[in-house]
Amino acid sequence: MAGSETVENGAGAPASRPLRKLGFLTIGLFDEADPRRGHESTLEIIELGERLGFDSAWLRHRHLQYGISSPVAVLAAASQRTSRIELGTAVIPLGWENPLRLAEDLATVDLLSGGRLNPGVSVGPPMHYDTVKAALYPDTADAEDFGFERVRRLLGFVRGEAATDFSGIEGFEVFSDRVQPHSPGLGARMWYGGGSLRSARWAGENGMNFLTSSVVKAEGPVEGVAAEPGTAEPGTAAASGTVDFAEIQRSHIREFRAHHPDGERARVSQGLVVIPTDSANSEQRAKYEAYAAKRLPRTTAPQGPGRLLFAPDLVGTSAEIAERLRAHVAFREIDEVAFALPFTFAHEDYVQILTDIATRLGPALGWHPAD
Repeated sequence: MAGSETVENGAGAPASRPLRKLGFLTIGLFDEADPRRGHESTLEIIELGERLGFDSAWLRHRHLQYGISSPVAVLAAASQRTSRIELGTAVIPLGWENPLRLAEDLATVDLLSGGRLNPGVSVGPPMHYDTVKAALYPDTADAEDFGFERVRRLLGFVRGEAATDFSGIEGFEVFSDRVQPHSPGLGARMWYGGGSLRSARWAGENGMNFLTSSVVKAEGPVEGVAAEPGTAEPGTAAASGTVDFAEIQRSHIREFRAHHPDGERARVSQGLVVIPTDSANSEQRAKYEAYAAKRLPRTTAPQGPGRLLFAPDLVGTSAEIAERLRAHVAFREIDEVAFALPFTFAHEDYVQILTDIATRLGPALGWHPAD
């Protein structure tokens, strides 16, 4: 990470770090009648990202929907059409996966990409589990563990821990006691996607990198988390009685680093939705503003039994978005991002948005494209 020294802006408030790594995240939608076209569009967007100098491209995971259900396979294809850009998943829900088999796939694609894979994962039961468990785990549905142990198993396999007590030669075949192929650097590029203090702490304790997004949990008090003078207490929705997304996200980032072996140097990436309009036409600007306005009500208060709090989408010129980001207390803590593209826009919209991010917003935040 960039240095951890406090930088003051003109008003005497802490300033954000210069942006070191610029990435983007896409869901990769497709038409059920023509799925190849949607996947090809995603690959073209990743190729564009590399040409524009982005440091990373990330795929969001969707099961039983019209989005990318197999991001590792898509990234294998992307690895053969790019040479520099890092390729990530944000995130693979491990409730759908066998950790040993996934470790094999991740290592294979990492080697094919030349060590550019950044797998992001999360835990929890699969969405709509009651309706899908008979198909997914017909014999073990009620015995499956969807907690952190599933991530720990994956980490162990990726990092080269033994998967079996058998190795050696049997007849003409040679067997290994660990996952093959093994990609030595992959273990340091594993990310956990979390929106709670508990997940932030676990990711830090287990030496992972930390993916933050546009969703956090507005939690109640957490035992053992000390307050910082003059701020909402980390571990609470907010000490003042208000609920502030940026304050909550900052508490997660600090909790993660407080428990990570690398401390302030531990990697955190932020994934807010940003939609610059610098080169957009009037029709695109109207579409973008309507999209953000439709989603704005969910940002005013925690949603549902999980008390999920959503960040507003940032729409405007790159100068306007950069100003809002510099005022975002969680953004001040990080120096790499994977800005999320909106779900339902057209290919040409993504081209415009990515071009503006790379040529205007990134530089406004202190980022310089890769050589």
